[in-house]
Amino acid sequence: MRLTLLFCATIALTAQSPAERVIAAVLDDWHLAAAQADEGRYFGHLAEGAVFLGTDGSERWTKAAFQAWAHPIFQRGKAWSFKATRRAISLSKDGRTAWFDEDLDTPNLGPCRGTGVLIQARDRWLIEQYNLSVPIPNGLMEAVKAQIEALAKKP
Repeated sequence: MRLTLLFCATIALTAQSPAERVIAAVLDDWHLAAAQADEGRYFGHLAEGAVFLGTDGSERWTKAAFQAWAHPIFQRGKAWSFKATRRAISLSKDGRTAWFDEDLDTPNLGPCRGTGVLIQARDRWLIEQYNLSVPIPNGLMEAVKAQIEALAKKP
């Protein structure tokens, strides 16, 4: 059984194009930079016009605003830890734009999902947009919706 699983994982990895492998490495390093509280490396993976959409509906951060908000967190020596457990990457026909979705294991938020867009700028891939969400099981949606509506009604 172990050999079969290893064989399947190897096939999945080798099925990726060279560009997809590079993009996956960029995303993995971006997440690792946060876990290591390496602020320069983390924000270096974002394009200048990047937007980060957080889990709260009010969180639409430009790169500069996100970095200003996150700076004190990085200064503490530990930011956040996201580890991709599944990722799908697609490329535009010209190979200069990529979009992806990934399932994330996070200690603080639990299971999350990230989606985004990268662009090829000169010789590297940069994240233009990242959307972090918490997938809500359909069976919980009615209760979650009611809680969100109740919170919105509070002054």
